[in-house]
Amino acid sequence: MNFSIVPMTEVPPPGHTPGAAADRPMVLVVDDEPAVADTVSEILNRNGYLAIAAYDGEDALETALLIPPELVITDVGLPGMSGIEVASALRAQLPDCKVLLLAESDGARGEPAAAQGAALAHGLIDKPVQAAKLLRQVSASLSPR
Repeated sequence: MNFSIVPMTEVPPPGHTPGAAADRPMVLVVDDEPAVADTVSEILNRNGYLAIAAYDGEDALETALLIPPELVITDVGLPGMSGIEVASALRAQLPDCKVLLLAESDGARGEPAAAQGAALAHGLIDKPVQAAKLLRQVSASLSPR
């Protein structure tokens, strides 16, 4: 599969100068396509978040246990351990960690796995990712309710 990559020139500039890394919310981005994971991480890093990319479910779980994130953004269709399984495992071990699912906008919502994942997640982000929408969803997910 090929996804459109958002040119960095289209990424909105940060609204403020980020503080120290300890003050920045930690976000783990999981996608088996490095271009997607790295692009989403870069968008977040440029906008006040501390984002780390992982490229498969096992790597994501290992990273999350070493550096617990406040939010995980995971692709639904990861090979091996699916994004739904990643979300379930993270919720069991890190109950305060929020999850956003990445899914193809052309039908992944209709898949049973995506429906199952909706119960574990705080929202769904359509691929290809739009920077402004991504930032709104991440902000809303991390806001106290």
